[in-house]
Amino acid sequence: MNAHLEQLSPQPLWRHFRTLCNTPRPSGHEAALVTRLEEWAEARGLAHDRDAFGNLRLRKAATPGREGSPGVILQGHLDMVAQANADHPHDFTRDPIETHVADGWLHARETTLGADNGLGVAAALAILEDETLVHGPLEALFTLEEESGMGGALNLAEDWLEGRVLLNLDSEDRGQVFIGCAGGADVVVEAQLPTAALADDEVVLRLSLTGLVGGHSGIDIHKGRGNANRLLVRVLRSLEPFDARLIDYQGGTLRNALPREAFATLALPADEREHVRERVAALETELRAELAGVDDGLSLALESPDARPAEALSAHASRMLIGALHVAPCGVERMSSELPGVVETSNNLGVISLEGGRFQLCALVRSLRDSATLDLADRFRALFELIGARTRIENAYPGWTPAPESALLARFRRLHQARLGSDPEVLVIHAGLECGILGGKYPHLEMISFGPLIRGAHSPDERVELASVEEFWGLLRALVEDLAQHETA
Repeated sequence: MNAHLEQLSPQPLWRHFRTLCNTPRPSGHEAALVTRLEEWAEARGLAHDRDAFGNLRLRKAATPGREGSPGVILQGHLDMVAQANADHPHDFTRDPIETHVADGWLHARETTLGADNGLGVAAALAILEDETLVHGPLEALFTLEEESGMGGALNLAEDWLEGRVLLNLDSEDRGQVFIGCAGGADVVVEAQLPTAALADDEVVLRLSLTGLVGGHSGIDIHKGRGNANRLLVRVLRSLEPFDARLIDYQGGTLRNALPREAFATLALPADEREHVRERVAALETELRAELAGVDDGLSLALESPDARPAEALSAHASRMLIGALHVAPCGVERMSSELPGVVETSNNLGVISLEGGRFQLCALVRSLRDSATLDLADRFRALFELIGARTRIENAYPGWTPAPESALLARFRRLHQARLGSDPEVLVIHAGLECGILGGKYPHLEMISFGPLIRGAHSPDERVELASVEEFWGLLRALVEDLAQHETA
């Protein structure tokens, strides 16, 4: 499948990306791809090994005469976000990603594309097989489970990597280079809430909020897009005067993707049914007006389900849960005072579920300041303790402190100017690049992050601009060669 990819340029990079598209690799299911890459390395005579967590390293000796150049680590993650449109059946553990080209962009059909970070991985592999390239010692580090919590980076072996320079290939804008990133933590809230039997005069309705754009919970958090969980909870809050009780709830699928859809089942007195329908219709109009020009596809629907559950949350538990969710932090918490236009602290209400009285929430807090990450996480703990829920913090990872005077950055800027005629924008990103974690384990590393132009990451709208991939490849190749001209101090 995806044979057309090998007709694109640069052909070596796209050939490897075809392999990635044809090899299912959602977070936690990268084993088949690791095996395939090891077989590829073996066939090319490249050294390869894994650390205890399963992160993969491929190594290539320096071009003769360049052994004294600083070792370069090409770094990316093997996993991809698994998101498909609700009406599109796709098994991310079995089915390949089907791609197509339109108007100079590569898209997937109804699913995420995996350009994040498949193109970085493909570029690293293409560098390793380029026999015309003059280079110093090369390592390609491919981490696991980045999208589900930075697991590979957090568990990366220490005293394993040998290089002095790390090129992270997991950024998503042309003309930009990143030298810092936010840290973050998952906030998991759980509770077993009391339920009560449905009364004879109660009816059951299913409420659906769909059609949102979604996107990356860090990069897109400031763009004013709708969060399906935030919006559906707002709708539920407005239905409390009609004595509605929650039966179940499901919203969002990944803590690091802005939720595009959310669904709730309600019990309410039969004589309030028409009032609720009118209120939901009015709310749809309100929400569509508020999101006009940013998230125009919102749809709010109410229907009668086929089955009638036996229980719903008690009236008190329902009010308490909806109230807590309604005031929970969501979106941008603070903009940076030191870096104009950069989000400092945010939270994404990523995944919420309720079934049989069992409630679970997984949110992702991000900040350029580790202290602010912990404080916002603690606010969740304080809030949800009020309804008797348990809160724990998982997968905390540090930010990446910028080094704007680094020699590596200076080289990249010079090459960017020479090749593209412009100075790149030097930025700090409000997302969890692995550089912060890797820098904590290997503090001697000089690091930058750059990549091609990707839009809609973490959603089925994900796409990559083909011309930007050419630019990215040329810059990466030139930078590896430039670094080979310098001796290790």
